[in-house]
Amino acid sequence: MSTPITTIICPQCGFSRRVPAERLPRGAARATCPRCHENFTWPGLMNTERDMQDAQNSAEPPSSQQIREAVDCAHHQVSTQKAGFWLRTVAALIDTFLISLAQGILGWLLDLSVHALIVDSPDRVLNMFIFGLFNFALWQTYKVFFTGYCGQTPGKMALRIKVVTTDYADIGFLRAFWREVVGKFLAALFFGLGFLLVAIDPEKQGLHDRMAATYVVKL
Repeated sequence: MSTPITTIICPQCGFSRRVPAERLPRGAARATCPRCHENFTWPGLMNTERDMQDAQNSAEPPSSQQIREAVDCAHHQVSTQKAGFWLRTVAALIDTFLISLAQGILGWLLDLSVHALIVDSPDRVLNMFIFGLFNFALWQTYKVFFTGYCGQTPGKMALRIKVVTTDYADIGFLRAFWREVVGKFLAALFFGLGFLLVAIDPEKQGLHDRMAATYVVKL
């Protein structure tokens, strides 16, 4: 079940952050902006809810467009509970099995095509280079496409976890490329220590998550 999210906006610089309502005080409280480091008074969850209720009572009935937008927003709400190291590892193993199966089938078809187009026996080194490049491109495309399209590879779909931004929004293809290709390459260096950060980080972020400003949450 998704947790209600409240948006807090800094009156000094306009920086906003979406915070789970269960973590917020009911009464007024002091807050510090993480961007400009200015202190400001937040009215509290109770006053915020009262203001929203007053606005709703005094406002005109919502249009059909507003209703559709509200429903769409509700459908896109996600949980704020982070997925841990082992859950993410199992999802990665499922993805590895699926992509290995696809690589085997498509690689066999590629091998048939190479032998059909080349009369003489193809050079072994060239053959290995072609297959290596093909497998790398297929694996990266698999990760970037699914993560950018819906935040979930098939492995994550199976375990009901999803990649979102730190504001709990969809990440998109550009951020997915940065996270999945560049971020995971750097995370894999030094015996995969960048991935092991997930096990000890309070927000369960690996190096690639920090680089792309993403979380992996449970649905």
